Amino acid sequence: MELAYIPSPSRGVLYLGPIPLRGYAFCIIIGVFVAVWLGNKRWIARGGRAGTVADIAVWAVPFGLVGGRLYHVITDYELYFSEGRDWVDAFKIWEGGLGIWGAIALGALGAWIGCRRRGIPMPAYADAVAPGIAFAQAIGRWGNWFNQELYGKPTDLPWALEITSSADGRVPGTYHPTFLYESLWCVGVAFLVIWADRRFRLGHGRAFALYVAAYCTGRAWIEYMRVDDAHHILGVRLNVWTAILVFLLAVTYLVLSSKKRPGREEVVEPGASGDAADDTSGGDADSESEDGDAKSTAKDEAGSAKKT
Repeated sequence: MELAYIPSPSRGVLYLGPIPLRGYAFCIIIGVFVAVWLGNKRWIARGGRAGTVADIAVWAVPFGLVGGRLYHVITDYELYFSEGRDWVDAFKIWEGGLGIWGAIALGALGAWIGCRRRGIPMPAYADAVAPGIAFAQAIGRWGNWFNQELYGKPTDLPWALEITSSADGRVPGTYHPTFLYESLWCVGVAFLVIWADRRFRLGHGRAFALYVAAYCTGRAWIEYMRVDDAHHILGVRLNVWTAILVFLLAVTYLVLSSKKRPGREEVVEPGASGDAADDTSGGDADSESEDGDAKSTAKDEAGSAKKT
């Protein structure tokens, strides 16, 4: 008998008055807002304009959602296209099912389009939003808790997750809360990137590469704990292979980029520094004009005093 456990929600839908909002979708929405908010603060600190991150997110977020769903549907096609399944369910993104690899890939394409339209270097933008993406993932994982999905092997640990639903082949019991493990790992990744960025002044995409490498490290071992159906290659889950491959690519980029382009970009957004300079020079000019007017007035008053 378990002394304690993490209860699962009785339902995966929240109600805002008469409006139903699925917990999974709610977590994604909150995560996006957090990512944009933090990314905006970091972008401004790097010399960019306020609002640029949100403008590019208009491209990146929809592309990311489509990419995440595509990856999930392709790698778990039997859930939607096998006998007895309804292929229309493949479009029901609110019911869960997003692959982070597809989300990052197509999200990056959307961000590239947005950056190109604004004349912004893509690596600089990626560095600014990297910690925010990790925080968004941490929040988004709680959507799996609402759906009672993506849990690990059975356990009687005090922090075990209680699964009460028997739908889709679930067996009620207590399991490792892998969603929680990954959520906490993503929080750690976010703080790691923030610290390393301040300590080493990461630039030219290296902060983003660090985020990717750190996330893949955690994802690989957490993936081993999961018990949901997955495709295997040589006895290893597909997502583990993907994490290893992406990790190697991220580390390779970190090493090569550090040698070829050390330091950080001086200008991340064309014209942003100039606008600030214009504002400053304009303020100086106004001050000089006011000083001149004051001196002229003082001279006139002095002349009047002498005549009197």
